[in-house]
Amino acid sequence: MAIDLEAIRRKVAELSGIRKTSSVQMWKADLGEHKVRLLPWKNATPDNPFLEKYFYYIGTNSGILTPHQFGKPDPIHELSRSLWASGKPDDRTLAKKLMPKRRSYSPLIVRGQEDKGVQVWSFGKIVYQRLLGFLLDEDLGDILDPQTGFDLKVTLSKQPGKQFNDTVVDCKPRSSKLHDDPKQALALLDAVPNLDDMYRLKTYEEIETILKNWMDTGGPESSDSNGTYSAGGSETKSDALDDLVKEVSTSSDSEDKPKKSKKTSDEVSSKKQSLDEAFSDLMKD
Repeated sequence: MAIDLEAIRRKVAELSGIRKTSSVQMWKADLGEHKVRLLPWKNATPDNPFLEKYFYYIGTNSGILTPHQFGKPDPIHELSRSLWASGKPDDRTLAKKLMPKRRSYSPLIVRGQEDKGVQVWSFGKIVYQRLLGFLLDEDLGDILDPQTGFDLKVTLSKQPGKQFNDTVVDCKPRSSKLHDDPKQALALLDAVPNLDDMYRLKTYEEIETILKNWMDTGGPESSDSNGTYSAGGSETKSDALDDLVKEVSTSSDSEDKPKKSKKTSDEVSSKKQSLDEAFSDLMKD
C-alpha cells in the first residue's frame, strides 16, 4: 500500500491544533514568475478585502492562533500586557517576543493552473502594503472585480545568504475578466473557501500549558523568536511605546509633587489610552 505523505502531514497538523480538517488549499509558489488573479472573500468587510489572522510563535510551535483577536481570554496576551506595564527593560524584551505576528490571506487562481482550482495565498506585511496600494491607485481601482479587475505578476527570488525568499508583486497594465465564461467565473467565486475552517483555536488551558512549558525550558533563550530583539536581549530599534510608558509613569508621579504643575486626570487617562493604542499597533507590526 502506497503511503500518502501529504495526508499524513495534514493529519499531524490537525492533531497538533495547527489546522482543522479543511479543503483549503494553500498556494506554495516556486521561485520564478507567476501570473495570478486574486478573488474576493465572501465574508470580507468593505474596509479590508484581505482577511487577517494573528499567531503566536513560541518555542517549536509553528503558529498558535491568538484568542485575543476574537475577544476571548488569552494567557499570552495577558502576560505580555503585564510585562509591558511593569516598565522593566527585561520584561518589555520578553513581552516583545510574545507579540503575535500577522498573516494576511487572499484566495486566487494561478493562470495556466486553473485545473488546481481556487487556492489561498498567505503573505506578510510588505506584500500586504503593496496590494493595498493597488486598491488605492485611482488608475486601477478594484483589482478584485471579476469583470474589470487586474491580474498580478508575482515574482519569487532567493538572494544568497538570505533565509527567506524575496517576493515582488506587480499589476498587469490592462484589466481583464476573471474568466471569459460567466458560468465558470461564478463557479470560481463560489469555490472560495472559508478561511475560518483552516485553523483550530486552542483552549485557554492548552495555550497556558504551551506557554508554561516554553518558559520552563528557557523561554526566549531556547529558540529564535523572530522578534526585533537580538538574542542577547538588547533592542535593535527605538521603541515609541517605551516613551509612552515613561510618560504615563511621570504623569502619575508628578501629582505627588506640589512644586510641579499637576496633570489633570483626563491628561493621565489620555496617556494611558495612548499606551493601549500603541500596544495594539505594536501587535500589528
